[in-house]
Amino acid sequence: MAKNNRTEARIHRHRRVRKFISGTEARPRLSVFRSLAEIYAQVIDDDAAVTLVSASSIDHELREKLTGLKKAEQARLVGELVANRAKEKGITKVVFDRGGFRYSGRVKALAEAAREAGLEF
Repeated sequence: MAKNNRTEARIHRHRRVRKFISGTEARPRLSVFRSLAEIYAQVIDDDAAVTLVSASSIDHELREKLTGLKKAEQARLVGELVANRAKEKGITKVVFDRGGFRYSGRVKALAEAAREAGLEF
């Protein structure tokens, strides 16, 4: 099955941006992926090629809280959760990687919630 042009364009944007954005130990990368149904966030140290923290809308911790909520509200909860988990590991500053998606809707909701919960980017 061939991917549609919209998906290919997003992947192209993401690859183009990733040439310049990289997560380090001091300032890891907060990567966001949005599917039609779910949203995922990871804090990644690209130098060591390690995912330090992750959260998603399929997390066991969040699953019960998300029923009946709109997708933007779900993304907000995922943003808060990833920020809290990052702070527990001592991570306060990150580089935001929107993954080639527009900074609106669920991606924006996740980013703003992570900022409000204490992550700097």
